Amino acid sequence: MDNRPRAMSYRQMIADRLVQEAQALFEQAKKRRFRIVTAESCTGGLIAASLTAVPGSSLVVERGFVTYSNEAKVEMLGVPADLIERRGAVSMEVALAMVDGALKHSPADIAIVTTGIAGPGGGSDEKPVGLVHIAVARRNGPRLHEEHRFGDIGRNRVQADSVVAALQLAGRILD
Repeated sequence: MDNRPRAMSYRQMIADRLVQEAQALFEQAKKRRFRIVTAESCTGGLIAASLTAVPGSSLVVERGFVTYSNEAKVEMLGVPADLIERRGAVSMEVALAMVDGALKHSPADIAIVTTGIAGPGGGSDEKPVGLVHIAVARRNGPRLHEEHRFGDIGRNRVQADSVVAALQLAGRILD
């Protein structure tokens, strides 16, 4: 029998990284007794999955919205359809509307939102593959937004890097 340690796969390293970041946010939220809601487009629920991979996550995870389509953003979060039409789903304005809608449609204290273009297609000169808008907000508190341009680094990597950035931004709002 071979007892040598096995090399970790790239996917396992990514999964471990996401859970490690989620664990850090979990500890901050638990300490403050804050509940979290996610509203995800390009990450497709990966933020919520990373948070719920942490044992005891039910103490902080309130709910998650996967609002991949424009219709879902409008119906589930109340994002104005004309805003999506004017600015595009991948924009700071829509990310901020999503974060407001996530808080409005849940009793959570903190909202975490992503909207972007994970690729491999769907990009343009103005909005290239790898463009992701992240927004976080605290109920009756600050809202933060970041624009990331990860580049055409592969769909899974854009999603994973977006999750890490979103969890870290949410941690800043809890400081």
